[in-house]
Amino acid sequence: MSRQFLLPDLGEGLREAEIVEWHVAEGDTVALNQPLAEVETAKAVVELPSPFAGVVRGLHAQPGEIVAVGAPLVTVDTEAPVTPDRVPAAVDAETVPAGDNSGAVPKAEPERAAPNLVGYGAAPTSTAPPRRRPRIWGSGPGPDRATARGRRGDRRVPVRGVRKATAEAMVRSAFTAPHASAFLTVDATATAELLRRWREDGELAPARITLLAVVARACVLALRRTPSLNASWDEPAGEIVEHGAIHLGVAAATDRGLLVPVIRDADLLDLPALATSLRGLAETARAGRTAPRDLAGSTFSLSNVGALGMDAGTPILNPGESGILAVGALRRRPWEYEGELALRDVVTLSLSFDHRIVDGAEAARFLRDVGGMLSEPGRALLG
Repeated sequence: MSRQFLLPDLGEGLREAEIVEWHVAEGDTVALNQPLAEVETAKAVVELPSPFAGVVRGLHAQPGEIVAVGAPLVTVDTEAPVTPDRVPAAVDAETVPAGDNSGAVPKAEPERAAPNLVGYGAAPTSTAPPRRRPRIWGSGPGPDRATARGRRGDRRVPVRGVRKATAEAMVRSAFTAPHASAFLTVDATATAELLRRWREDGELAPARITLLAVVARACVLALRRTPSLNASWDEPAGEIVEHGAIHLGVAAATDRGLLVPVIRDADLLDLPALATSLRGLAETARAGRTAPRDLAGSTFSLSNVGALGMDAGTPILNPGESGILAVGALRRRPWEYEGELALRDVVTLSLSFDHRIVDGAEAARFLRDVGGMLSEPGRALLG
C-alpha cells in the first residue's frame, strides 16, 4: 500500500518550511523513525523521521523548495502496520486524485505526531503546492567583464527563514513598544577574579561558569525587586501582566541569523545549572537544532554583545517583553579604585525597556542591582 507523508504542523503558527536536505532517495528502504529529511522553518532546522517503514517511491519537493503545511513530502510503499501514535501526517496515496500532488484530505483524520517529532501540533489543513525559493541573481556585467572587474555586481539575498522572522519581529517591536535605553559601566574585577578561581576549582570547573552566567543570575535576582521588567503589555485588556516565572531568553548569533532560545524557570536554577543551560542552548542554536518550542515564551532577554567584541549596544526588545539587557566585553582598563588609578576589569551593561511599563527610576534600580552584584559578588548572597 502506498502512503503519503504530509508536512506536519511544526507548531508556533509556522505554516511552511524549506527542504534543506533529503536523507533518502527514491528506491531506498526506510525504517520506522529513520530520518527522512531536514526542513528549515522560520525558527529552527527540524529533522523529520519516517512515520512508517517501507520503500520510498516519490519525493515531492527538492532542496530549496518551500513546502506548505499539509503538502505531500514523500510517498512510501509499505505493507507494515502503522502504529497510530507514531504517524504525524500520513495518508493513503489512493485518497489523492490522479494528477493531483497537492495533498488531498485523507479518509480519516491524520494521527498526531510522535513525541520524538519536535514541535508538531494540530493536523495540517493547507493543500498549497511547494514553491521554489527565489534564486540569487547578480546584476553586474557579463562573465568576462565581471571577472575583469572583480565581480562587483549586486547580489540579491532572499529574505526567508530566521532572517525573515527576525525582521518581522523587530519591526513589530520597534513600532509597538516605545523603547528607552539606559547604560551602566561597572568595575567587575571581583567577579573576574572569582571566575578565575572557579576555573581552577575541581568541583566548579566542569560547570564552566562564565561572566554571562553570572550576569544571568544577577538579572533573575534583580528582577524580583523590579517585576515591571519581567512583564508584558496586554493591549486588549488594558493591563500590565507581571509574570510570576522568569523565562530567560538568550540571544545567539548563528549562521542562520539571530535566535533567542529560552531557559525556562531560570530563577529556580543555581549558578552552575544556569551556566550549563546557557552553554547547552548556545551549542544547540549554533548547530541549528533548537526546537521551535524552545524559541518562544521568554519573559526577559539577555544579549551577549561582548562575545562579538563590542562594549555596548542598544538591543531591540523581543516582542511582548518589557526588558532586554546587553552585556559588553570585559575590558582591562584604567579605573579609579580606592582613590588611585588602577587597571581594573570593567564591563558595560545596556538596558532597553518598554517605557509604557518601566519608568526610568525602575530601569536605573535594576541596572544598579545587577551592577552591584558584579562589583561585589557577595551581594548576591543577600538576594
